[in-house]
Amino acid sequence: ELEENDEARSKKKSAPTSLFVIGISFLIPHSSFVILMMQIIRSIPELSQLPGPLFLAIGVFDGVHRGHQAVISTSAQHARSANGTPVVVTFDPHPMKVLRPREAPHLLTATQHKIRLIRDLGVEHLLIIKFDKAFAATSPEDFVQQLVTHSKPLREICVGHEWSFGKGRRGNLALLRKLGAQFDFDVVGIPAVTLTNGEAVSSTAIRHAIEAGDLVRAAEMLGREYTILGTVVRGENLGKKIGFPTANLSAHNEQFPPNGVYFAHATLNGSIYPGVVNLGYRPTVSSDKAERVLEIYLLDFDHDIYGKDIEVRFVQYLRPEQKFENLDALARQIKFDVQQARKLCTG
Repeated sequence: ELEENDEARSKKKSAPTSLFVIGISFLIPHSSFVILMMQIIRSIPELSQLPGPLFLAIGVFDGVHRGHQAVISTSAQHARSANGTPVVVTFDPHPMKVLRPREAPHLLTATQHKIRLIRDLGVEHLLIIKFDKAFAATSPEDFVQQLVTHSKPLREICVGHEWSFGKGRRGNLALLRKLGAQFDFDVVGIPAVTLTNGEAVSSTAIRHAIEAGDLVRAAEMLGREYTILGTVVRGENLGKKIGFPTANLSAHNEQFPPNGVYFAHATLNGSIYPGVVNLGYRPTVSSDKAERVLEIYLLDFDHDIYGKDIEVRFVQYLRPEQKFENLDALARQIKFDVQQARKLCTG
């Protein structure tokens, strides 16, 4: 299974040797274009297909934030220095969805979105382990034994300093170091990445920032603006009737910012388009029992994109969602929102 980088799709032409920045710390050279393809494997035995020595960066990586990027980039850097193969290892679904579904957090990135973000870091090999009750019953020792058995050989495991693994979350960095000594592989624990104010970067902190509408703080921790990946679905065509056709998105993410209108950038087929997002219940045209809707009006865009995936990047909050007296009043406000968006494009 191969995943292609958006930038690669848009730059498939002869070019001089280029450098691709992975995370924020190092560079990977390629002879033609930015990144080729990412191989996805879905079982531990498939590690044996990869040339060793293997360097594994392991984690849930929800959000693929700056802390996760530090784990992934450190592992890849060590692999490059040793002429080894770096592999990112993650899990699907999020372990909490299986272990304690009622307490499971809202996902910053569903697996499909996480794959995109990891791929865009320049990762070439990704192992996605199916996390079910059978896998959850695996002891920490057995999990590591499986990795050792199928890697030829396993040289290093890199994780976040608070990472836990195995049945009952009994495995931790200390046990991993002990197993590393037993099976002759190195263990690297990456300390928490902190902001300038000392706050530690974490998926939980990012969720809280997004819920509060603090997109600047969320972006600081993510290393990019917060994005939602969604598939364009058919709506009621109300936007088209008032002169502003919108793309309705079925979101793969579960964590949303507060309802309102936002200036946003949308990535579609490797190209970026500015637009205006409405997130909420559309009170002017919907009943009190309406479902929450995410829709985007793309500026100067007129193509059929039903069924396409769009990644929406929330750039700036414009105003709260509100109920208007009629559709004409709504159309006037949307026109003003679009004017604001155009100013932000040029500003």
